[in-house]
Amino acid sequence: MIKLTARQEQILNLIRDAIINTGFPPTRAEIARELGFRSVNAAEEHLQALARKGAIEISPGTSRGIRLIKSATELANERDSRQLVLPHPALMQLSLPLIGRVAAGSPILALEHVEATYQVDPSLFSAKPDYLLKVRGMSMRDAGIIDGDLLAVKKSDNARNGQIVVARLGDDVTVKRYHKSDDLIELLPENADFKPIRIDPERDDFSLEGLAVGLLRSWN
Repeated sequence: MIKLTARQEQILNLIRDAIINTGFPPTRAEIARELGFRSVNAAEEHLQALARKGAIEISPGTSRGIRLIKSATELANERDSRQLVLPHPALMQLSLPLIGRVAAGSPILALEHVEATYQVDPSLFSAKPDYLLKVRGMSMRDAGIIDGDLLAVKKSDNARNGQIVVARLGDDVTVKRYHKSDDLIELLPENADFKPIRIDPERDDFSLEGLAVGLLRSWN
């Protein structure tokens, strides 16, 4: 059994709650803000300690690259099973289409939108994605999502408040944080330079395309 300090337990619960509620682990800045740390370095030190104890994995090359680890008993059972039948590494990868610019009015997964196909590790994501979407613009910068990132998206036509979604509004496809109250839907940016988009679902041409479940970033 992993022995954690009270503060490490607190951070682990914060990570778990963030993944359940939004589909994403928190950023270092969000952890620091939530727990009252003076700098993100303190959050990073706690995350590294959790990684050393085997409670989480930190994935290099991915934004918000924190993954929860199963219990020691579960891991041991999986290890024993793998010793009996070891799948080929290629079979453990997801094959995901990369969607570039989406033409107005056409399905997001139309063949003409597919720029490439990526083989990726499914453990990087909070849920199994259906495709990768190339992010354009900086409206979600403060959520750790920037221009050129590859957003992993699970197809869905509904969302909970606070989740990051891919939405279609008229001829545009956008990535924003979702919030619904009464008869109003708001698509909220994570950058003070951008304004919220307010939608009347009865009048506006609006639909949800999917939920963000992870992010890949190229450091080249």
